[in-house]
Amino acid sequence: MTKRQKGAAAAAPYAPTPAETAAEAARAGFELSAPQAEALSRYLTLLLKWSRAMNLVGRTGWPEVFRDLAADSLHLARFLAEAGLPPNPLTLDLGAGAGLPGIPLRVLWPEGEYVLVELREKRAIFLTQAVAAVRLARTFVLHGRAEGAVQALPGLGLLRPRQGADLVLSRAFMPWPRLLPLAAGLLGPDRAEAGGKLVVLANEAPPAAIGEGLGAGFRLAGAREYPAGGGRRYFWLLELDRV
Repeated sequence: MTKRQKGAAAAAPYAPTPAETAAEAARAGFELSAPQAEALSRYLTLLLKWSRAMNLVGRTGWPEVFRDLAADSLHLARFLAEAGLPPNPLTLDLGAGAGLPGIPLRVLWPEGEYVLVELREKRAIFLTQAVAAVRLARTFVLHGRAEGAVQALPGLGLLRPRQGADLVLSRAFMPWPRLLPLAAGLLGPDRAEAGGKLVVLANEAPPAAIGEGLGAGFRLAGAREYPAGGGRRYFWLLELDRV
């Protein structure tokens, strides 16, 4: 092997085996089935391969990506299972980017229909490839602006007879004071009676003022703290006030 070939081999992203992925999940307190471990292994491999050209994530090794980024999705799957969502929910994941938390989340939480919303074309292309590679059911990629996501749903074949989503997810998409009115519009007027929900992934606990005086009609329904990336992170659960 030439010096150039050795350098290229060293720079190539290492593909984790399903067993290695399952072991990393176990260290975080999660037991994966064989198909789940296979799916997450496939996603991590694809993510690191594309990241070399597109800088999708700032980490270079799969264990770091798993611990710092993908592990959030495992905690989120547990959180959503207890969030009081309706059967077969429609979820909008805003600014889906590299597919975190959405793609690992769908491996563990395949409920309803899930739409990864991404404005940047190259990232939308990656998401489309990743959804196909991981073989995620009822998971769609919407290349477009978050503000128009509900109107674009028929183009994805989602023709459900309702005016908005059941759940909106946001991870570092925009500051929460701006996010609340946007999410309220995406949940739609009929979701208020059914308790449409917004989950924010954050690095801090929800501020005391959240939902107060913002005209968005949300109330804080719960929060959960969990370990991730060597620190603590949070899920905020906000719910539209019933009218």
